[in-house]
Amino acid sequence: MAIPLLESFVEPTVTRLGESTSLALTGLLVGVAFGFLAQRSRFCLRSAVLEFARNLTGGKLTVWLFAFATAVLATQALAWAGWFDARDARQIAAGGSLSGAAIGGALFGIGMILARGCSSRLLVLAAQGNLRSLMSGLVFAVAAQAAWTGILAPVREIISAWWTVDGGTARDLIARIGIGHGGALLFGAVWLAAAIVWARRQRVETWAWAGAVGVGLTIAAAWWMTYAISKVSFDLHPVQSLSFTGPSADVLSRVLFASDKPATFDLGLVPGVFLGAFLAAALFGELKLEGFQGGASMRRYIAGAMCMGFGGMLAGGCAVGAGLSGTAVFTITAYVTLTAMWVAAAVTDRVLDQHPTGVLDQPMPGGVRPA
Repeated sequence: MAIPLLESFVEPTVTRLGESTSLALTGLLVGVAFGFLAQRSRFCLRSAVLEFARNLTGGKLTVWLFAFATAVLATQALAWAGWFDARDARQIAAGGSLSGAAIGGALFGIGMILARGCSSRLLVLAAQGNLRSLMSGLVFAVAAQAAWTGILAPVREIISAWWTVDGGTARDLIARIGIGHGGALLFGAVWLAAAIVWARRQRVETWAWAGAVGVGLTIAAAWWMTYAISKVSFDLHPVQSLSFTGPSADVLSRVLFASDKPATFDLGLVPGVFLGAFLAAALFGELKLEGFQGGASMRRYIAGAMCMGFGGMLAGGCAVGAGLSGTAVFTITAYVTLTAMWVAAAVTDRVLDQHPTGVLDQPMPGGVRPA
């Protein structure tokens, strides 16, 4: 089934537009969809963690569960049908670092509490006019670039070398456990059932759960589209899905320094997410300029953004790159990273914000009706 589809749609498109343009356009389209749906659903890992840790019922945990379950189910359904092979993805094929995943994930979790949002959420909020998120996002990108090729790169390399894992089967949880794509689909179905139960208990509005399902579908769509393009291209192109650590650093580098590198999926993704979130905020009357409230607040955001930038690059993924894209293809480092993010974020919230008041983030569209 995959071959006719490649021949009838993907291959002619790549031939007509070129490989680099096709990848960048794919990133742009997927990014616009993600940005729009993330803005409407209020998708945010930080808020989901805090709702769980504080035993609150604001609907954000439900949103994250729907996005996570849908990403796993849709991606594994594509793999089961033979339309996608995760073994070609960097997260599986290349070697990884368990020490980097654990420490980097913990730093990212700490950072998203300090900055009051993960990297993707900062980009969405910046598109609405939140200047705090805009500045934090820039600091995040600078820190990520410093961890990749700059002054922080030696530290990242030292930590990553402490506990490494080979690529291939060693990094593929489906192969290591032997559950197959059927078992992976069952795993996703369990989490989807949990999301439905939480949604019914909290009476979450349609935009919240439907938008979260859409967020999960963009993860699978990116995996399939980049895989399909790689199969009809003459040059080697990475099979990838959404992530915001490396792409943010790359886009910032291209903006600051002229580059003759060809366009990539990442080059379309970041501006696409910004555009999608801006359109959603504009259509629903949620554009609003917001700034800092004092120097202490600014210091907190900057520290959080730096932790996320370094931590995300060390871990090899952010709350979306590891928490959705990586977990959807069942790479072991992604699950270590996601677990470290949850634990570190909950502990940091307990230590720094022991007596929280008010809402965690923007209220859900339409609110959450009490049970």
